Amino acid sequence: MPKEKILVVDDEEHIIELVKFNLEREGYRVITTGNGDRALELARQEKPDLVVLDIMLPGTDGLTVCRTLNSDPETKVIPVILLSARAEEFDRVLGLEMGADDYIVKPFSPRELVARVKARLRRQAEYATDKKDIYTNKLHIGGMTIDEDRFVVSVNDTKLELTPKEFELTRFLARHPGKVFTRDFLLERIWGYDYTGDSRTVDVHIRYIRKKLEQVPGNPQLIETVRGVGYRFKEV
Repeated sequence: MPKEKILVVDDEEHIIELVKFNLEREGYRVITTGNGDRALELARQEKPDLVVLDIMLPGTDGLTVCRTLNSDPETKVIPVILLSARAEEFDRVLGLEMGADDYIVKPFSPRELVARVKARLRRQAEYATDKKDIYTNKLHIGGMTIDEDRFVVSVNDTKLELTPKEFELTRFLARHPGKVFTRDFLLERIWGYDYTGDSRTVDVHIRYIRKKLEQVPGNPQLIETVRGVGYRFKEV
């Protein structure tokens, strides 16, 4: 049975060949391009299961590609792993803010890249199983409605434009009101592996969820920070 399809985008031919070789050796189907505009076309045409995306690209840059994929209903559920030579915290945070699911700094270990791809795809499969077999169609709590069939969160009848990661994080916290979760636990549970970066990943996503909640009139303050520990969903 053929494995998942992965779109690899990088303007350096040796990087393309390195990533393609290691992914195909694991049985994945790989399509490639070195151009940002072409990457958007392929993502919409081929509907890959995951995108490995360089930031510095001719045409549309990788961050814009990531943001565009994340804002399109047809491609927003596709996980994106960013590749970049930029290792500063600001660059990592910016990549996550654009909707990336992971961020790998060049030069990178091919084994680590493959491991992260496997973990991300495994998490996608687990989510699909959870959604089908465990969760009910809708969850109502504190003015918030989470429609798991439609992948939609609304507050006071106002739809929130959440990224897939923001949706998963909101849903998970909402299903355990009052329980405090550490950042490390949320990284492992939502991102699906032992994250090698720092806990700012969770902080960035929580901040963006809150910012979107603030745009709703009369929004309830549902996600609470427990200083020195992590986050919890307010008991209503």
